[in-house]
Amino acid sequence: MQTAKQHWSVDETELKKDPEGYAVWCLEQRINFGLGEEKIKRSELIKYWDKIDIDPFKRKALSLVLV
Repeated sequence: MQTAKQHWSVDETELKKDPEGYAVWCLEQRINFGLGEEKIKRSELIKYWDKIDIDPFKRKALSLVLV
């Protein structure tokens, strides 16, 4: 079993104080860098779709999956 990778430049304890901001950050990390083995939940992706900052090509590809 592999442990999830941690982002070296982010203090996750501070981020966790803002649950929504932390959820958006986690989604962005998993989409952009594939950190960890945890799959992205479709419901979370839909919930934070307008808030996540991702590459336009990745956004287009993900939008095709969400349809």
